[in-house]
Amino acid sequence: MIGRLPRLRWRRALVLIAVVAGLVVGGAAPASAHATLISSDPAEGAVLAEAPERIRFTFNETALGVPNGVQVFDAQGGLIASSASVRGRDLEVTLTEQVGRGTLVVVWRLVSEDGHPVGGSLTFSIGEPSASVKLPPNRSAGAIEPPWTLTLTRWVGYVGLLLAAGLVGFAMLFLPSSHLANRARVRLMTAARVAAGTTVVAWLAGLPLTVMYRFGGGPGSLADGANWSALAAVEYIVAAAVVTGVVVAVGRLGPGALSRSRGIVALAAAGLAACAPALTGHTQVARPVALAIGVDMLHLLAGSVWFGGLVALVLVLPDLAGRGAVVAEVLARFSLAAAGILAALVVTGTVLAWRIARSWSALVDTGYGRLLLAKIAVVLVAVVIAAWNRYVLLPRMRQTTRRRERRAGGGLVLRATAAEATVLVAVLLITAVLVDRSPTAVAAAGASGPAVRTATLGGIEVRTTVSPPVIGPSTVTIELRDANGEPTEALEAPRARLASSQVDLGAVSVSNIGPGVYSGQVVLPSAGTWRLQVSLRVSEFDSPVTTLEFTVPGG
Repeated sequence: MIGRLPRLRWRRALVLIAVVAGLVVGGAAPASAHATLISSDPAEGAVLAEAPERIRFTFNETALGVPNGVQVFDAQGGLIASSASVRGRDLEVTLTEQVGRGTLVVVWRLVSEDGHPVGGSLTFSIGEPSASVKLPPNRSAGAIEPPWTLTLTRWVGYVGLLLAAGLVGFAMLFLPSSHLANRARVRLMTAARVAAGTTVVAWLAGLPLTVMYRFGGGPGSLADGANWSALAAVEYIVAAAVVTGVVVAVGRLGPGALSRSRGIVALAAAGLAACAPALTGHTQVARPVALAIGVDMLHLLAGSVWFGGLVALVLVLPDLAGRGAVVAEVLARFSLAAAGILAALVVTGTVLAWRIARSWSALVDTGYGRLLLAKIAVVLVAVVIAAWNRYVLLPRMRQTTRRRERRAGGGLVLRATAAEATVLVAVLLITAVLVDRSPTAVAAAGASGPAVRTATLGGIEVRTTVSPPVIGPSTVTIELRDANGEPTEALEAPRARLASSQVDLGAVSVSNIGPGVYSGQVVLPSAGTWRLQVSLRVSEFDSPVTTLEFTVPGG
């Protein structure tokens, strides 16, 4: 079918692809996948003379506050009264009761722009560190993974949504209005209603599960109205659009052919429901946002037509098998549209992968990217089955003149179509997992060996160690040695600064922990190449500087 398209249409398609590629490559750089702590005041492990007026955390992107998301504990695990507020990239915590000497632990939890909850803790002391510290529970650092119940609900919800919308689309666009197709239309109506009911239940159940996931706590937390109020309004809007859309679309279906006006309403409602999920999730941090949302909507629409169309074919082909003209018309209509649907899925999927993963290397270096590659591989399996079905089995069935061979060919086409639909169910399962996974998950501490770099400043060997060189908390150690390899000292403690091409963390506070050894704590907010600048005053007039580079891999 594709080869018969006029040459002019091919040229227009190539121009469109070139424009899309330009938007993908030339668009503004996307935002980070989740909020990452850059610095805190006081710093981790600091010992203060008196309690601070406020405790400040600074993140690499805007974050949203969580009701009761910040708690302060003393060394014995007792809760200390406090208040917290989020302004842009800063989280400020104020102690509202007097505290004595000893160690305090601040546990925090926020929600990133794309809906991923992140958490961590800060430990500092007043006067002197406590002899023993009872660490509070739930001190998860970095992006927090969703529970399996939410992932399962997402999968059921997406399967039901795309199936309901796709079945409605198939009934409106591909099924002839002839009375010979009425029995097949009843089958589609029944299946669409089951899919719509499943969609309603799954999306409504997803709301309380999302509240518990993002804000923490078990079912008891749902009784707190503050948690429901803190959930972004767009989450309620999307759920309402999905539920209303599928109910209206399926409600318009009937056992006979629909009027033009009812058909338009059904298609519009199905399209609204299928597009709604694009308003939440990773598209909120991809740049430009309008492009990401628009492309995701097209991706969802194409996916619903493909998936729903395949299931519809499995349902209606047995009833239409004895009506040669009708079944030929249905197969011809869907086969002609399938090429455009697959092209739309490829183009939109490529754009989304680039804008969310942010680089080709992220597809290999991050867990999100590897899962995305797995999804692409499964989709390719479906494409291969589709090509075999449409360009081998269908022509073979049409060319035969024997009724027995035609029936056998029709059975093979039916089984291939069912296999293709089954593969797409697996694709939707991976999609459900991807929805609540961060594209740059924080790597676990110790997952990578320390980055060690050496330079010589004024005759003193400077050995720097960054451990671990991963996204998140890390330790910078600077060792000074003389020509004999023995620990030595300069006139002053070394000074260090840390920056990448995107983020400047500024001066790194290091303290002496042994002869010729200095150490300080940092938080690396992103992957990439980082530059550690070290200056050393070796004489009254000489302070040489060196810059050492190390790489932070993706999560």
